[in-house]
Amino acid sequence: MEDSAGPSEPDPPAGPHLDSRAFCPPTSRPSETARPFRLQLSFVLMLMLAAFFLVGPALATGRADTLDKIRRTGVMSYGSDKEGGGPFAYPDPKSPRTVTGFEVELLNALARELGVRAEFAQGPWDRLLKVLDTGRVDMVANGYEWTESRARDYLATRPYYVYQLQLMAPRGGSIRSWADVQRPHPGNRRWRVGVLSSSAADNFARESAGATVEVLSFDGATDAMTAVRNGQIDATLQDLPAALFYRDRFPTLELVGPPEGRGYYVIFVRREDDALRRELDRAIDRLVASGELRQLYERYGLWNEAQAELSGWSGEKFVTTGPGPPRGLELLWHYRTLLLDAAVMTIVLSVTSMPLAMAIGLVVALGRLYGPRPVQVILSCYVEFLRGTPLMLQLFVLFYLLKLPPMVAGIGGLALNYSAYEAEIYRAGLQAIPAGQMEAALALGMSRRMALRRVIVPQAVRIVIPPVTNDFIALFKDTSVCSAITLVELTKQYSILGNSTGGWIEFAIATSVLYMAMSLPLSWFSRWSERQLDAATAKGGALG
Repeated sequence: MEDSAGPSEPDPPAGPHLDSRAFCPPTSRPSETARPFRLQLSFVLMLMLAAFFLVGPALATGRADTLDKIRRTGVMSYGSDKEGGGPFAYPDPKSPRTVTGFEVELLNALARELGVRAEFAQGPWDRLLKVLDTGRVDMVANGYEWTESRARDYLATRPYYVYQLQLMAPRGGSIRSWADVQRPHPGNRRWRVGVLSSSAADNFARESAGATVEVLSFDGATDAMTAVRNGQIDATLQDLPAALFYRDRFPTLELVGPPEGRGYYVIFVRREDDALRRELDRAIDRLVASGELRQLYERYGLWNEAQAELSGWSGEKFVTTGPGPPRGLELLWHYRTLLLDAAVMTIVLSVTSMPLAMAIGLVVALGRLYGPRPVQVILSCYVEFLRGTPLMLQLFVLFYLLKLPPMVAGIGGLALNYSAYEAEIYRAGLQAIPAGQMEAALALGMSRRMALRRVIVPQAVRIVIPPVTNDFIALFKDTSVCSAITLVELTKQYSILGNSTGGWIEFAIATSVLYMAMSLPLSWFSRWSERQLDAATAKGGALG
């Protein structure tokens, strides 16, 4: 019977003589002609990906008029993200299957004005506009701020809320206003301020903080507030509605200083949907004039003097100025340092966590196969637990519960998660070695530990090189999950730059190229290692 590594040889007879070939089960050598073919295939796939990003948006412009579709179907779908939480859109405590929030009620009121029904569609906050491009939703409304870069690619309604930014810090602490974090930290380090990724607070903090502040991006508003409560960061800058809504949930935090900045929440639609935009504008006008919008905001405690600007709104404030950000290669060149820094972060996370995962996985595999029964049971539970729970959940435990630094939590989480998979790969490799190998080594006078170290493990390592390399390549992509604990790696930087500049296509292609550039050398190294080991095997066989 053949095992996964190839046909097994007969067990050697017990005795003092041991053929050197017995320790090296043969593996098939990859075809030399396969290398250029695989390289060509990789570049073809990259070209296909680039064509998808370039042609896809053009094809999307041919869709039917959205306003006619809404009236025909009686449904107006909008993209939003429950993860962002209250008071925008969040699960209703009285009925968790439904969504509530001031924007949910606002969209229901707008749909009523249009004579249709509003339908919530979940999506990731920082990619809702890309969801809009796909045609899955008719509009996006989730605390999305009007910006010039967004206005160049999408149509924006008149504002439905005038937002400000609010700093939250530990109650009774040294931070009493935004001006305090612009002064040097007494501990001779930078102030750590958390923000919602790709939000107005993110842009404001990075533009106005200066060298005294380190801005850390979080995927959710409450994630940043939790980090402040845990003492992992010094403060968080939030949109005022979120700060007001969650201040009771975080009693150890307080709103410090006056609100900062000023901007407008708008509803975004596709550029070809001007008729829909005009209908939404008229509907918002009616809600403002009737006082219904004010009553809605008062119920959520969001009405303030800034909202007086909604009455008699003039669209002159939404006029874009200047030629806008560069495009194409000029855009990539302008932001090249941020992309390269993010790529370096991806490499650091990968090359530090994977060796740890391999070492832990080997120890776990040996313990499961050759350790005492209690050890085998414990290690089996270890493997099943890590394989059965999401990597993001494990990162949350390390970062938010154990309060480890982001880099330590990221490397540790990736190493522990992948160690479970490496343990199974090593276990398969160890079991592929014929039992006669161990018997022959023991017959030569080796101890079991020495036989494992000098005979069994080296052969198993050679067998598992291809699957371990595949896992290493997969790990490069899985580092993107670390953005949930404030680490800005390549995928997160792509999302941030795409949101801030609108250059989704350019950054998508650049990100893909960088990932390919990091992954291909690993594939080449894997095949080179196999050839070297095959050559060593053939040489050893000839000598034997």
